[in-house]
Amino acid sequence: MLFSRPVPASNCFPSARKTFSALLASLALAAELLGANQPAPVSVSAQSPPQFEALPLVRSRQNHLLVRAYINGRPAWLCVDSGAPVSAIALDRRGHFRLTGIPGSSKLPPHLQINGALSNVAIAREFRLGALNLVDEPVVTIDLGSSTRTARFLHEQQIDGILGADILFPTNAVLDCQQQLLVLKMDPEVTGRAPGLDFRGFRSAPIHVSDAFNLYVDSSINGTPAKLMIDTGAFATLLHRSFVHRLRIPVHETPFSSAAVNLKQRDVQIARIKRLSVASVNILGKDVGVIDMEGLLHNGLLEASPPVAGLLGAEILRQHHGIIDFGTRTLYLKR
Repeated sequence: MLFSRPVPASNCFPSARKTFSALLASLALAAELLGANQPAPVSVSAQSPPQFEALPLVRSRQNHLLVRAYINGRPAWLCVDSGAPVSAIALDRRGHFRLTGIPGSSKLPPHLQINGALSNVAIAREFRLGALNLVDEPVVTIDLGSSTRTARFLHEQQIDGILGADILFPTNAVLDCQQQLLVLKMDPEVTGRAPGLDFRGFRSAPIHVSDAFNLYVDSSINGTPAKLMIDTGAFATLLHRSFVHRLRIPVHETPFSSAAVNLKQRDVQIARIKRLSVASVNILGKDVGVIDMEGLLHNGLLEASPPVAGLLGAEILRQHHGIIDFGTRTLYLKR
């Protein structure tokens, strides 16, 4: 989980107030939680139950997509974060939402390792998204203090947690980043796709999903093949510093830094990419953030062939009408 202090706007960083914070959930998590977290029981009406639930999203000034949820009956704002393998609730909101600990008989681990340190796992007895009601949903509790401080600075709604891939995959979610809409399948056993989807004019690319439920898409930076993690929690696209230096791309210093959960702060630079290609869509003259991603990308991803070079963030997904289909594992973009 990475947070950044407010940083100035550029031609690629969308913000009416010229300030940002990043909420990036590229987490190193215990895979056993994801494996144990099978599609949760769903509570629906006995009469003509709907097959899909469409939820409107709100875009924050930090360029995050927020969804209204109810945790144990109490309203919550959650950031829809494709970069987060596991859903999370703010540590200081655990008591408010009446989360409980892991039962002694449970096979779930009581702690998960996030960026080298342990975070507690808790249980939400009721986790409701519209008409979709998930029962005994495991979540991690994390420190969202940096995001909270930035929200106060921007005079906007503070988030209570994160909606992650552990819920988005079992519900075959479809996330429309431009129309700000999240469609969930009520019953994972029901076949068929969400109605009303029209992909004419889109370019598609397969999404590669790691064992830790991170999403990657094939791309290239100035003609060099790479993979990018699809991260709707990232306010803007970010590249790893060593990858940018390897391509001898000039960078410009900024007075700002980013901080990650359980990791030290790191400086933020800006680089201009002549051609960034994703899903057969070429983006020319693109400014991106440059940070040190050691500790955020794990298991040799930075040295792989092709390497995971960074994060595909919210500004490209919005500008190019990104649609993430978790059921078919496909990313759609428009030119």
